[in-house]
Amino acid sequence: MGKRESKYIIGLTGNIGTGKSEVRKILQCLGALGIDADLISRQLMEPGGIAFAQVRDHFGNVFITPEGKLDRARLAALVFHDSEKLTELESIIHPLVVNEVEHILNDTKIPVVVIEAIKLIESGLINQCDALWVTDSPEEIRLARLVLFREMSEDDAHARIQAQPSQEEKIKAANIVIQNTATLDDLLLEVKHAWETTIPDTFRRALQEVDCV
Repeated sequence: MGKRESKYIIGLTGNIGTGKSEVRKILQCLGALGIDADLISRQLMEPGGIAFAQVRDHFGNVFITPEGKLDRARLAALVFHDSEKLTELESIIHPLVVNEVEHILNDTKIPVVVIEAIKLIESGLINQCDALWVTDSPEEIRLARLVLFREMSEDDAHARIQAQPSQEEKIKAANIVIQNTATLDDLLLEVKHAWETTIPDTFRRALQEVDCV
């Protein structure tokens, strides 16, 4: 891993409900550029986005709302209960997301970057990274977060969790595992410790010198 001499790139992953976005936000506060690959994926599927027509043509107009937008809820209900359909969707989306992330990495002057993606390994984005950070929480905590904060039914939340790749395999591949089981303050301390002890001083010093304008 590690392809760019002028940048240190953290790949951040972990299954749904483990707190990836909170960790990315903390890293951004510490100075890193945050790239939310899952947000990029959603933007690509908006009307006019380069993935919209491909998804519509592959899955059919039944997944388009009367307003001409992608019916995300209906598509999610399909792919998260059918692994073959999920693979088909990802085969459309992943290459486009990787391409967009590469453009951002080429353009930015910020020397420390974090790429957050739930399918960081499966999409190939891991090949851009110097280190793999994985967020982890017990399944019962993840389930409770999805029900409480994302207002999913327990059945939908369970289906989302079960549709994802093995969390254990991600942990085995990780350089850093962030345990997100307590308070936000505890998470902040854990992330700051990993930042200070694993990111080379050269890149952290460069953050204070770069002109980001």
